[in-house]
Amino acid sequence: MQLEDLYRQVIMDHYKNPRHKGLVDKEGYQKVHLHNPSCGDDLSVQVKIENGTITDIRQDGTGCSICCSSASVMSSLLIGKTVSKANQIIEDFYQMIQGIEITLEQEEDLDEALAYKGVSQFPARIKCATLAWKACEQALKEGHNE
Repeated sequence: MQLEDLYRQVIMDHYKNPRHKGLVDKEGYQKVHLHNPSCGDDLSVQVKIENGTITDIRQDGTGCSICCSSASVMSSLLIGKTVSKANQIIEDFYQMIQGIEITLEQEEDLDEALAYKGVSQFPARIKCATLAWKACEQALKEGHNE
């Protein structure tokens, strides 16, 4: 029960005090906007890649606490990672969210994103938790091909 409380605290902290929130009007950012019609979540993610490394991620939008906090956690976690490492962490997140067992190394890489492990028990909330991650994944693909 204590671990669930800790996870709830992580989610609420990122929801009330989002990191990397607010889009920027600067060159070099790949922007992706996604909408989850089943919940009403509406989110944009901007990713800046320099020399194969993510140097900045910005996110902004509206939605439920799971969606908005997950965007904050995702942006904090992936800044500074190489594109290939970020893509691996994103895949690990999807695996965890689907309730598939992950390794200790994957858990270490996911860090605060482990707070969303329990979402796998609520299939309707999976789209909420993964919306920002899907936008980032798409931005990485589009930005890395340039």
